Amino acid sequence: MIRSYEDLEVFQKAYNVSLEIHRLTLKMPEIEQRSLADQLRRSSKSVCVNLAEGFGKQSHSKQEFKKYLSICIGSADETKVWLKYAKDLKYIEVNESERLTEEFTNVAKMLSGLYKNWG
Repeated sequence: MIRSYEDLEVFQKAYNVSLEIHRLTLKMPEIEQRSLADQLRRSSKSVCVNLAEGFGKQSHSKQEFKKYLSICIGSADETKVWLKYAKDLKYIEVNESERLTEEFTNVAKMLSGLYKNWG
């Protein structure tokens, strides 16, 4: 039974990957801390916070939750673009970028499935 956003497998997965990204971005050069690193942290965390906020509002409106799920999907895709920049600028290794990109691809698929099947 799902009683909280924390019970959602997609939240758990997105949260763990966003923590990983946060730690990774702290190693980027200082010049990137207020731009690329910050954008990566924000977009990856946006998936989690929008899931939580949308879940909280779903008791009033299932459609409202679906709106937030759509935002989450966009944030997951945005994160993949920032990861590509980080890889191409050589701030993260290719294999690490590919793995994290795949993680967010899976998160987006899970979010899409949740969107289709919710209420």
